[in-house]
Amino acid sequence: MGLSLLLSAQLITSQLSYAYTQAELEIFDNEPPIIKDLLERASVLVVDEKNSESAWKAASLYCEASRYGSAEGLYRLGMLYAFGRGVPANRDYAANLFGIAAKHGHFEAQKMLETIEIKTNDTPQCVLEAVAPERAPVNQYGGAQAIDDYVAKLPKNKRWVLDLVDTISTWYKVDSRLVLSIITAESNFKTNAKSTADAHGLMQLIPATAERFNVKNAYNASQNIKGGVAYLRWLLSYFRGDVTLAVAAYNAGEGAVDKYKGVPPYKETRGYVKKVMGLYQTQRHDFDASITGASPALKKVSSQ
Repeated sequence: MGLSLLLSAQLITSQLSYAYTQAELEIFDNEPPIIKDLLERASVLVVDEKNSESAWKAASLYCEASRYGSAEGLYRLGMLYAFGRGVPANRDYAANLFGIAAKHGHFEAQKMLETIEIKTNDTPQCVLEAVAPERAPVNQYGGAQAIDDYVAKLPKNKRWVLDLVDTISTWYKVDSRLVLSIITAESNFKTNAKSTADAHGLMQLIPATAERFNVKNAYNASQNIKGGVAYLRWLLSYFRGDVTLAVAAYNAGEGAVDKYKGVPPYKETRGYVKKVMGLYQTQRHDFDASITGASPALKKVSSQ
């Protein structure tokens, strides 16, 4: 999904979060009337960050503006494809649209090319002819999560983690948003984080968990995330897709969840679960039952 892209948080928030800044008004005034109208209408629609339908309608307007040769339309459409808003996240489309806009002298598009590489000439069909753009698929794990907004505003020195999480999460078939929510709660994207309980790295692996999932260096971001995601996948299987229980077990251990038949009554764990679930906002996750047997107490366990 869009979380893996090395996007500029400042550009995302400035271009996708609100409409009609002074800079936008100046840009629109420099456009021909028909393009100005399209861009203004799209800017109103794209303000609603949680409404995929509005973002898709905005993409349709940006496609039309792009067909008229608008560099601004190309850039804004590229941002939607880069971030997966309204249309499916597509790195190649985004990069190519930024490239075309940059050739027309669009400064912000040129800046985006510093963080996203052009590897193909693929262009959305809606830019080439008057057809509607494809719609973003409905997130199989639920709607838009608060974690999306949080990671969009990460500083540049932390954004590289997104791409790594997306790749590893895909390997293990775990939703990257859940992994990012846990990283946020555990270390807030600090690779050198260490807790008083001797937990290390991005996903705060204790030595026993690191050994269990063959992590040799918990401060190595790739190893740390692989170990943390492997453990999370195991927990999702063990608790048969109950995210709340898996998250609680990630913090307190599966034994504690079994013992208390739900989220343990530890203040730290209760606060941890509240934070992660507040970011992720989805109760169920796909799981692979072949990884491990179900928790023996699962029928008695309640995540309430």
